[in-house]
Amino acid sequence: MVWKKESTFLTHQSQRQKKKGKACNMKITSIAILFWPLSMPLLSDESQTSKTEVKCNFTAKNYALIPANINKNVTILDLSYNQITLNVTDTRVLQTYFLLTELYLIENNVIILRNNSFGNLSNLEILNICRNSIHIIQQRAFTGLDKLKQLYLCQNKIVQLNHDIFVPLKSLILLNLQGNLISYLDVSQLFHLEFIILYGNPWNCSCSLLNLQNWLNTSNVTLENENITMCSYPDTLKCYNIKTVPYKAECYSKFPSSISEDLYIHFQSISNSTYNSFLNNITRNSERESQGKSWTLLVSVVVTVLMTSLLISIAIKCPVWYNFLLSYNHHRLEEHEAETYEDSFTRNPSPPPQIPDTSSEETIVIFEQLHQFVVDDDGFIEDKYIDTHELREEN
Repeated sequence: MVWKKESTFLTHQSQRQKKKGKACNMKITSIAILFWPLSMPLLSDESQTSKTEVKCNFTAKNYALIPANINKNVTILDLSYNQITLNVTDTRVLQTYFLLTELYLIENNVIILRNNSFGNLSNLEILNICRNSIHIIQQRAFTGLDKLKQLYLCQNKIVQLNHDIFVPLKSLILLNLQGNLISYLDVSQLFHLEFIILYGNPWNCSCSLLNLQNWLNTSNVTLENENITMCSYPDTLKCYNIKTVPYKAECYSKFPSSISEDLYIHFQSISNSTYNSFLNNITRNSERESQGKSWTLLVSVVVTVLMTSLLISIAIKCPVWYNFLLSYNHHRLEEHEAETYEDSFTRNPSPPPQIPDTSSEETIVIFEQLHQFVVDDDGFIEDKYIDTHELREEN
């Protein structure tokens, strides 16, 4: 009897468990059926993103501007080894490729990163602008890059970076600043950064760099190539890298206001020839432009004065010269003309005019005056005719 009771109890319990299992299975299937429509868009989006990856390679095409006829669905765009300057026109065209996730502008002619240069590229994750000539990065140059994870600014001419520049980069993981002219850096705002590359810069390991060292040692960021990220100034600390350089006690007691004074001092003492030549070129170009404009103005004024004076003198002297040329009728006779004239004069001498009531002295004078018409030895003759009435009146 006991065995029968136990067996009946077990059978009832097994039946209850089976019913519970069936109920649980029904609940799971009903839940799956309810959430299936919600999961479909997610699966479709993932499949679409994996299928719509579009790559465009325009490297070494000698482009001066970003092409505007690229597929608008492009996700990976490589424009390296061209002549692109990333000017206003390039920025306007770049905003139309809003699906970009990777952008490469290696070895172009970019000098300035202007505000909102990548404002519409909210999906961008990798931005590489290495090996350009960037020396100015405006305050809001990286605005809108909320998803950017890797930023490469290596081998440019960056001298100083404001710490607020990187604030919009909330997802940044890797920052490459290798091979620039940076001597001071404050990146304490980059809380999510995991890797940073800083070697190849003229680091000034004075008290002003203490904040950077504290951040490198206390945060989770990894300093790549730490062993070659060395100090350039002062000379006594050149054997240390920026993460292990020993600071004096007075550096820890300084206020942030004094750090700005150190910046001014160590910027003047940077022993980097490239940086000095770069600044010298900027000042020389500005001086040449101002001097060139002043010289151009001076030369134009002098030329105007000289031309005006010349025109005035010509206007005054021209009538005098004209009258002088008209009055000068004498000319040198040729040798054969002189001989012909002398022969004709000696062969057919015209008798002297009969002047009534003239004395012998007057006749001699007239003869002497007439004899002057004979050609001189030098071949010149003063005049062909002479007014005898005037000579008579004078005598």
